[in-house]
Order: sequence, then structure tokens, then C-alpha cells
Amino acid sequence: MSSLAGQLLVAMPHMQDHRFQRSVIYLCAHNEEGAMGLVVNKLIGNLTLVELLDQLSIPHDGIVGTPRVHFGGPVESGRGFVLHSADYVEEGSLVVGNEMALTATLDILRAIGRGEGPRKSLLALGYAGWGAGQLDSELQQNGWLHVPADEDIVFGRDLEKKWFRAMAKLGVDLTALSGEAGHA
Repeated sequence: MSSLAGQLLVAMPHMQDHRFQRSVIYLCAHNEEGAMGLVVNKLIGNLTLVELLDQLSIPHDGIVGTPRVHFGGPVESGRGFVLHSADYVEEGSLVVGNEMALTATLDILRAIGRGEGPRKSLLALGYAGWGAGQLDSELQQNGWLHVPADEDIVFGRDLEKKWFRAMAKLGVDLTALSGEAGHA
């Protein structure tokens, strides 16, 4: 098994689990112990980053615009994760590839609030997780496709188009996809 960390998982059109229908997930970790990623194209209601920082009593004078809080996945939905460009890292950051990192500390939220954080970031509550071999099995059963990640898809603001854009990177004709696994 080769690691898919740093790739995007793209839910197949026939995905039955409503939590992941038309999801695009940035895979932060993938090894023999399991996998972990963040959904990058779904929000948690209308919750904004400023509102969340207010709840945490973290100043936010440096925030430009109204960034929204993402639904990272159904696991540990009260825990926050910041997926961000690797120009900012701290001791607790997990660097994935050369371009992105994952940090789950209040320090990164404080830095973002001051306008001193990473160049690009996405805050998500919860994550998508798979046990040992589970994601590999779902891939073999045609539940997911994977495609190289890029900042435009991961951090883009047009959430509705991320799934289509990820599929287009594969050159996939959506009308030709089947949910049946092929076997030789």
C-alpha cells in the first residue's frame, strides 16, 4: 500500500453515506494504522471563524473577510483542525507533502486572529477517519477516487464546484462512472 497522504479523496456519485455524498476530502495521513482527512467542501451551518473565535475569547482584528467553519467529518465533531499552507508551522503541526500542514492548537487560531497565521487556511470541526485497511477497502470497492491536491480546490471559496473540479482533474466523464467493481 502506498500512502495517499496529500491527495484528495473524491466521493463517487453513488456514495450511500449521506455525510460523504459529493465530498472532497484532503487526506492528511494514510498508513497501515488507518487514515485521517478533512472534508474541504462542506460547511457547519453558517458558523464563521470570527464567531468561533469570539466563543473562544480569541481576538480577531487581523481577519479579513468572513471565513466560514467547515464540517471536517463526523469523528470528534467538537475538535478543531486547521488545514493550511506550509508557510506557517509550529511544534504541533503535521506537514503533509511540501505545500500543506495540519495544526490543531489554539496558538494557530491566535496567529490567524492577529493576521500572522498561514497564507491560506481552512478551519474544520471534526474529521474523517478510517481504521486499518478500511480506506483501502473502500477504494477497492469504488467508493472513492483520488487525485493530486491543489490549493485552488482545497482553499477555494466555491464549495459547490470543488467536487466537479476534482473529478475534472481526473478527466472523468461523470455519466460513464459505475458503482460496480471490475474483477479480472
